[in-house]
Amino acid sequence: GQFVEVSILGVGEAPISISSSPSRSHGTFELCVRRAGSLTQVMHSLQAGDQLGIRGPFGHGFPIERFRGKDMLFRPGGLGLAPLRSLINEVLDDRANFGRVLLLYGARTPADLLFRQELEAWERRDDVELFLTVDRGDPSWQGNVGVITTLFPKIHVHPRNTIAVTCGPPVMHRFVLMEMQAKGI
Repeated sequence: GQFVEVSILGVGEAPISISSSPSRSHGTFELCVRRAGSLTQVMHSLQAGDQLGIRGPFGHGFPIERFRGKDMLFRPGGLGLAPLRSLINEVLDDRANFGRVLLLYGARTPADLLFRQELEAWERRDDVELFLTVDRGDPSWQGNVGVITTLFPKIHVHPRNTIAVTCGPPVMHRFVLMEMQAKGI
């Protein structure tokens, strides 16, 4: 739920979401950086020992104390999994204090799915309900094909006891919100 401003002298500055959980940080934090512009291009070429600037953290963290005792429904799209990963892992590290954990994650293609090893680990857990979809499959993809809202009919939630958290591209938010309103969440 928080971000830092990352800067490289002579290149620029950009906000990047923190993708690591406070319960696992041990004095460090992780960033997930997609190569999308001049700053992130340079970031991808950095070597161990190179320097960059960090300001922050900024933003408001997730009010996790208000979530305890509730079912959690995570709905990240694309790179939106990066900031939600911190909350997902925080919930999983304190699993006994939450109800059901449902994760509906969508990406453009199978190659665009982030944190594949963690997705596989979450899928193996008995206490996580993971549903994946891609907008466009490839010959190796065996899962759901369609936008993230195509996963909603596969789940049943209790609106009064469910916290829903969404992060993704703006176009996704509109359709997710319409679907959630139809479900009463």
